[in-house]
Amino acid sequence: MHFPFESYTENILKLFDILKVSPYKLYSFEMKIDINLSNFREYYFQAVSNSSWAHEGYLVALHIADDPELIDEMHRLNNAFGIGVIRLDAEHFMQSEILFSAKEKESLDWDTINRLVDSNPDFKKFLDDLMEDFKIRKIKSKYDEVCLEEEQMYQYAQKNGILS
Repeated sequence: MHFPFESYTENILKLFDILKVSPYKLYSFEMKIDINLSNFREYYFQAVSNSSWAHEGYLVALHIADDPELIDEMHRLNNAFGIGVIRLDAEHFMQSEILFSAKEKESLDWDTINRLVDSNPDFKKFLDDLMEDFKIRKIKSKYDEVCLEEEQMYQYAQKNGILS
């Protein structure tokens, strides 16, 4: 989630409300360990299915085979479905690479969001927290931590088994 609270003044945020323009963006990330030509289509369409609700969706992997045929398929499917692809560098997070950018959707898929709220208590809590934070225009809820320092990200990856 991108919260614009610090990007804009209170007056601009009010203007967004009046004009019914949303400066907020929801992102979805489908995480995998390895992507190669034999598993790419399966993983990509999981990302399409699981990310359709968001403004932008990404397929993210630690290891992506350096195969020209795979890169061509990534390009083709990115053009067709708009899901981006990120090569995650687990040792140097700031050097992670967006291979293909997601295509931003103007609106959210409300039917899928509704289905996710009904079937996933964590997603429901996430949306409840978002609504509360929107209302007060401050981030008071607890979300997944985003570490901005590379060393913090490295320690997080080690602690959570992302790195061996």
